[in-house]
Amino acid sequence: MTDGNRRRNFGILDDLRYARIGSARLSPNGKFAVCDVIRHDLENDCTTTSLWRIDLERDEARQLTHDEGGNTAPAWSPDGSQIAFLSDRNGKKQVFLLPVDGGEARQFTDLEQGVAGPPVWSPNGDMIAFTAPANTVPRDPDAPYRVTRSVYRFDGLGNVDDAVQNIWLQPTDGGGARQLTADPHMDRSLRWSPDGREIMYLASFDPERADLFSAKLRAVSLNGEIDELLGLDWGFIKNAGWLPDSKNIMVIAARSDQPMATKDDLWILNRDSGQAVNRSEGLPYGVEVEWFPVFSAANILRAEADAIVNVVERGKKGIYAVALSGAAQWRQLLGGNRTLSLQDADAERMLFLSSDLENPGELCIASLAGTNERQVSRFNETLLAEIEFPKVEELLYQTQDGAEIQGWMLLPNQGEPPYPTILYIHGGPHGWYGYQYGSDFQMIAGAGYALLFVNPRGSAGYGDAFARALSGNWGLLDHKDLLDGVDYAISAGFADADRLGICGLSYGGYLTCFTIGQTNRFKAAVAENPITDLVSRYGTADMGPWGSLSEIGGKPHEVPDVYRRGSPVAYAHKCRTPTLLIQCEEDYRCPAGQAEQFYGHLKANGCVVEMLRIPGASHVASITGPIHIQKAQNEALLDWMQRYV
Repeated sequence: MTDGNRRRNFGILDDLRYARIGSARLSPNGKFAVCDVIRHDLENDCTTTSLWRIDLERDEARQLTHDEGGNTAPAWSPDGSQIAFLSDRNGKKQVFLLPVDGGEARQFTDLEQGVAGPPVWSPNGDMIAFTAPANTVPRDPDAPYRVTRSVYRFDGLGNVDDAVQNIWLQPTDGGGARQLTADPHMDRSLRWSPDGREIMYLASFDPERADLFSAKLRAVSLNGEIDELLGLDWGFIKNAGWLPDSKNIMVIAARSDQPMATKDDLWILNRDSGQAVNRSEGLPYGVEVEWFPVFSAANILRAEADAIVNVVERGKKGIYAVALSGAAQWRQLLGGNRTLSLQDADAERMLFLSSDLENPGELCIASLAGTNERQVSRFNETLLAEIEFPKVEELLYQTQDGAEIQGWMLLPNQGEPPYPTILYIHGGPHGWYGYQYGSDFQMIAGAGYALLFVNPRGSAGYGDAFARALSGNWGLLDHKDLLDGVDYAISAGFADADRLGICGLSYGGYLTCFTIGQTNRFKAAVAENPITDLVSRYGTADMGPWGSLSEIGGKPHEVPDVYRRGSPVAYAHKCRTPTLLIQCEEDYRCPAGQAEQFYGHLKANGCVVEMLRIPGASHVASITGPIHIQKAQNEALLDWMQRYV
């Protein structure tokens, strides 16, 4: 369908035509930004990531790297003369240095197993820190090996022992790399202290613990002495950064004595006393891991400052300022029906990505007060001009037990209501939908379906009580919230009750499988990388033992009835909905055996079922992996809905 401007519907491959910005940083003089941009070449079936420099005064973008492969994680030198970045142009990833005034990038590191984490310049620019595996001969993957870790595989990494990263240093004026830490943890999120004497970091993947997503907060001196600032039992630490005095530290975390769904807060840790003060305790919504301290000279002298943070609230992600001293205060700086993701900030302005339902993101700048906002990148401008996007309807409805639920619909450009409708379920389970770009969304609407997406109980952005309500109630509570949303869309005249489909990835795949065991009202179901058996998930998924304690309410032998009633396989014999399972074979978050069990149950009980297997792929590869995998997922999802809905 086209209009007078000859616009067209979103096509099956258009999601792959978007450019996506990975990370961006402001130059020390504030005149430029550098970012890495991912592009897919559909004709040659390859994906490249290139560095671009954006002139913030002229809004002009210039490509800095042109080689094939990946050039990522750009970081300006303190004097602004060079950009350090990671590149795999010569094989394994290494740190490269690119002169800003012109010239070729030169390889800076030469480690046998390559570099894993992004380069981080010291305050005076004399050293670069990064994370990398030990410079030893890798394990023979075909040889037998012994497992001693509590959780030995992690999705996207494989064997944890093979992927462990430690901190390395390399001087910028010559000399080789020096390993600074050597332990079985995954060291990451490096932060130089303002005085340049230490590096603070998160040490995760403790070999004796199952909570691989948790981390210790540590600092290491330049001679390798380690000081543990906060342990695993203090909290679920997401990020941390120094204040100017090198004594006080900002920490984003939820305390360990709270359920997993609890919001993250901004804490100030005094290093001398070891005491941490919560600066956002009364803020109803959690702060996100992207944050940046804002200081002027006067603020430093008075020890007053704000932290700029992302906050998810009711289907939107805005930018807030949280006071770091004095009375607890916060205020929204930027908001609207969109998703804002902070990238960097200096003494005058902030740099952030702005995305919405139509665009995965463009770079913008604004003052620290949230004024004078301006878009500075236009990587997707041409594609956006070609598309006639669907209309968006925001929904607000009451569930049968009185909860208020927010949802949205994308209404197709062709046809008349009521439309054939697909219910798309988010993962997590504590994820969220709203005014952000979602893979598959525009493709489904462009194919003529209305798309319904909802934030049932358990979703982030509605307060702790809303998110925690799912603990011990997986499937039982939230599937009803979703079905109430379907009923609301039908009663509003948007959705055709006789032409309904359901789909989702990860926890969305779990809820898809659970729901079709409770009702036969859907004509088709597509479950991607689902969980279907909570007992076997406990012992085989990378986050199974840890996540189950808070989310399910105990171990399988402690609350067996809760595990059974929440497992889709317990209801699989009732399923009559034609079901397609899409499974990545190297998924350790939702292991392949989960989809295989459900497939076997449906087959044995006469339900129409097929399974698309994706070899060599991890958990979210069907929406973020190589082009041929994403194409296969797109085609299979649409084909199944067109076949049965």
